[in-house]
Amino acid sequence: MMNKTETIGIMAILKEAYPMYYKNKTKEELNTAVNLWVEMFSDEDINLVKAAVKAYLANDIKGFPPVIGQIKNSVYNLTNPGQMTEQEAWGLVYKAVGNGYYNSVEEFKKLPLTIQNVLGSHTQLIQWSQMDSTTLQSVVASNFMRSYKARSQTEREYQKLPNDIKNLIDSTLLKIEG
Repeated sequence: MMNKTETIGIMAILKEAYPMYYKNKTKEELNTAVNLWVEMFSDEDINLVKAAVKAYLANDIKGFPPVIGQIKNSVYNLTNPGQMTEQEAWGLVYKAVGNGYYNSVEEFKKLPLTIQNVLGSHTQLIQWSQMDSTTLQSVVASNFMRSYKARSQTEREYQKLPNDIKNLIDSTLLKIEG
């Protein structure tokens, strides 16, 4: 999607915004940087990358150009607004637990995939529905939120990877599992 010509355009914006950083770069160094950005953003839409760069420029108060990860993070945030917090996720789980003793399968299916992955299966809802409310709202809630935060972070990091790296990871996992 984003090609070399478009990447050069993005790099030109960065060069204009941070002239001192690029001032003493050799042609070879600039070419290496462009090639790296082409490789890392080849799966991204140019308009999203441009918006991410502009968002970075609008919020930069330190005066240093962005690294690839900062722009990848900004692209992710632009394409995934309103990510659920751990507290919001726990709220959904707690509601599901309330109906979980008799309707655990249905309640489990209603939950977002990330939450389902943290819980493991609908039987977790049954187990939690049988616990006392104090333990559920303190110890269990705390452990769930910690697990949810870690799982969400892992999923965010995975989504930011270039497709060729995702494919490599997926094929490796298939070999391990199968």
